[in-house]
Amino acid sequence: MWKEFKEFIAKGNILDLAVGMVMGAAFTAIVNSLVNDIISPFIGLLIGQADFSQLVIKIGTAEVMLGNFINSVISFLIIALVLFFVIKGLNSLQKLNKKQVEEEAAAEEAAPSQEEVLLAEIRDLLKNK
Repeated sequence: MWKEFKEFIAKGNILDLAVGMVMGAAFTAIVNSLVNDIISPFIGLLIGQADFSQLVIKIGTAEVMLGNFINSVISFLIIALVLFFVIKGLNSLQKLNKKQVEEEAAAEEAAPSQEEVLLAEIRDLLKNK
């Protein structure tokens, strides 16, 4: 069982997942700071309250933490926007790379190789004799 566990842990997918989790946690801290320290104050200027986490609606004895929800929605939208731009950029790079590969292949097909040029010259010389 220990051997199987070591093989499972050593698989590349598990290591990639672990790296992704660590990077995701770091990215979450950046997004939370962006939302709490930069975006929320600007939105707070519009509605008169800079800290959404303190926005609470009391219904009887219950408190609805509406501010935390608003901060979470803003964080989600920022993450989605960043991922959209990252994926869009990667897709553009892939399309550009594919286009370059196709152009290189077309150029190679269009231009005769040195061997083909030499054989054509030999053919022409033989025709003229």
